[in-house]
Amino acid sequence: MEDLIHIQKTFEKIIYIGKKISYREFEDCIFKNCDFSNSDFSNNTFMDCEFIDCNLAMTSLTGTSLKTVNFKNCKLLGIQFEKCDDFLFNVNFRECVLDYSSFKNKKMSKTKFNSCSMKEVNFTGVTLSNSVFENCNLDNAIFNETQLKEVDFTTAYNFKIDPEFNPMKKAKFSAQGIIGLLDKYDIKII
Repeated sequence: MEDLIHIQKTFEKIIYIGKKISYREFEDCIFKNCDFSNSDFSNNTFMDCEFIDCNLAMTSLTGTSLKTVNFKNCKLLGIQFEKCDDFLFNVNFRECVLDYSSFKNKKMSKTKFNSCSMKEVNFTGVTLSNSVFENCNLDNAIFNETQLKEVDFTTAYNFKIDPEFNPMKKAKFSAQGIIGLLDKYDIKII
């Protein structure tokens, strides 16, 4: 990973805990079974990359570009995605742990979250139009001034969203999910 530009490379079982890698470009790369926890990946560019079975918990991504990056079965605890570069920001998550992470003020329409743990994730000011939360645990996730137009929450659970503060025209919910929209009224639905 010492080179400045990496194209179509696969990185497997890299242990890089608490280290710093900056000003590198990764294009069409795959990262498998790597541990980058508590590292500083600031000011890097990842384009058309995939992270599989990786630990990125508490990794700093300040100024980092994530351009069409897919995460599968990754540990992403406490990641401040809001500090990533906004230009062409595009991420998708499958079977990931995103607990305590933040996407504050990101534009991320059409993002797919599939079977993810998203406890206390901050979505304040995020544009999530046409996104999907499939089988995701949104326990104590923060939705405030979040654009939820046509978002699919039909299989998401444990969410609490105030419709007065989050535009959600044509968003989809299951009958059980309606409870998460009425939480602030402290009523019982039987």
